[in-house]
This record gives sequence, C-alpha cells and structure tokens, in this order.
Amino acid sequence: MGNGGVSMAKRILITGGAGFVGHHVVEGILKNTDWEIVVLDRLDYASNGFDRLRDIEVFDDKRVTIFTWDLQMDISENLQKEIGHIDYVIHMAAGSHVDNSIKNPRPFILNNVKNTITMLEYARKIHPKKFIYFSTDEVYSTVDEKTGYLYKEGDRFNPGNAYSASKASAECICMSYANMYKMPIQITNGMNIVGEKQNPEKYLPKIINSILDEKTLTIHANAEKTQAGKRHYIHARNVGDALLFILNNVDETLHHVDASKGKFNIVGEKQLDNLQLAQIVEKAVQKHYPDKKLLYEFVSFHAERPGHDLVYGLNGDKMKTLGWQPPKTIEESIYKIVEWSLDPKNIHWLGRDKI
Repeated sequence: MGNGGVSMAKRILITGGAGFVGHHVVEGILKNTDWEIVVLDRLDYASNGFDRLRDIEVFDDKRVTIFTWDLQMDISENLQKEIGHIDYVIHMAAGSHVDNSIKNPRPFILNNVKNTITMLEYARKIHPKKFIYFSTDEVYSTVDEKTGYLYKEGDRFNPGNAYSASKASAECICMSYANMYKMPIQITNGMNIVGEKQNPEKYLPKIINSILDEKTLTIHANAEKTQAGKRHYIHARNVGDALLFILNNVDETLHHVDASKGKFNIVGEKQLDNLQLAQIVEKAVQKHYPDKKLLYEFVSFHAERPGHDLVYGLNGDKMKTLGWQPPKTIEESIYKIVEWSLDPKNIHWLGRDKI
C-alpha cells in the first residue's frame, strides 16, 4: 500500500477465492501482477478450508486478505470498511454441483441468485472499475451435433436444470443492474474446468482414482450407450489467464440492446468426449504405473442425471479476435495435472493417502 505521491497497487475482490477455480485465479494474479487480493468465501465443503490458498507456491499473506462470509447475507458496513477500496470484482462464488441441484434445487437456486444480488448491491456502493460475473456454458443447454453449431455470446438461454437456471437468472440480474445503474459489468461463460486440487467427486479426479484402483469408471453417454458426452475442457489456470486478460485489455461491458456486448466465452482449444478425456488420463498415469488400465462402462446420462445435457459447446472466436487463446493445450494440461496429483505430497487431494 502506498501513500502520498507513491502509486497504490490495484485491489481486486474475488468471491469463492478459496475454492477450486477461485484459488487458481488468485494464484494467477499473484504471479502476474502486483495487485492486492481480497477473498470472500463462506468455506463450505467445496472450499476445503483455506488449504488450497495455503498450497499456492507464491502465496503472500501481505497481498491476500481473506474474509469468511455467507453472501446470502448483505455485506455489512463494518465488513465493507475492513475490505477497503476495491478496483475490480470477480464474482465466482456459487453452488456448482449439478447432482446436488437436481436432488435439492430450492436452496441451490436461492444461494446462487441471492449471492449475486448481494455482490451487485455491494458494487453499487463501492463503484468498482469492473465487475465480472463468472457464469457457465450450461445456461445454453445442449448442442445439436447435427448442425455443429457452437453457442456465441448473446445467444438465447435454454437452461435444462436447476444449476443452469440459477446461473442464467443471475446473468439476467446482472444485465438489469448494468441497464438500471450503468454499472461496468462483464459476464464470462466457461466450459468444464479441470486442474490441480479439484474435489475428488469431480470427473477428472474420479478417472485418476478409478485407474489407480482398477475400478470401473462410469461414463455418461447417450440413451443407446454408444456415444459419450462431449465437453470443451479447460484448465483453471487458463481460465484465470482469460479473466486477467479481460480485466487488463477489454473495456466492453453489458449493453441492454445488444446482448452479445460485455459477454465473453472462455473456451478450451478443442472439444473432447468424456471417453477421450479418460484415455488421455490413462496414458498420463501409465507413464508412472504402466500396468494400470482404464476400465469403463457407458451409462445413460439422462437416466442418471435428469435434466443434464449430453453435449456442451461454446464458440471462442470473440476472445481469439480480442487477442486471447489458451496458453496450453488440454493434453498438456491433463498430463501436468496427473503428474502433480501422483506426487506423494499431493496425493491427498485425490482423497487418498497412498497409490
């Protein structure tokens, strides 16, 4: 912090910064800027306490301040005072486990909508230079593989489950605040995210564990069980890189008349089906354990996860035109994730204490 004639570092507030994706964003900002970071996180089961933040190689508690707060409650005046001046806000905090939203949609929807209103009201008071709402490809629903169409910024929403509906609702609320109060709001829509320190319940850690334990992995497929679901996978580190690019280089904000303005798809460089991803992981594991093999079976995705979609896809042309694309390929990212996860000092992130 500077004073007098000394310039002050920018200060950014990240909600959900103790979580899987959030801590990678914190890490990227620490490595690539001199900014100060404020994290707001309610530390539910997905956060794993502060462990992810403590594990950041370049973690610096002089630059990072963490507050535990449930964003379903308004940010109090005293908390606002403690947070201090903020230049940028990235609102990432959200319930994101689709299975949980299917089992019990009401609290899931209320949380994701209410915490967005809390942050928008807070931003109305502090007037940040930019406010980014971190959303998902799932607001658009499934892709028609026959046409090969990938959703572009501003396309019509068609949410098919409680999670995607809550994110689409929050996007609409962001648009209304941008229109009513002329707030500098931007929205990003991302794809399936992978990386180190992901919750063991997620797909990629499940693949690693199933190969190590030689247990059958269930892979979501079509009703005929002939075609695995498809996704654009991207490393959380690349997501953080894209967010930092937008903050530093893109002034375009939400526009009530043109729904494409102020929205940005963060997309991996290619689409993989879930079996292809598992096979890449298998090869990465076999570098260290050549006798370990992938065992799998297809299951009907809709029978197991009603309201879920088989294929997702976003068009990444806008970000490419602006000058950003993922710095690493998904294969490179997966190999690094597996390498890191199999290190004895990191194996606990897979929910196990030994191979």
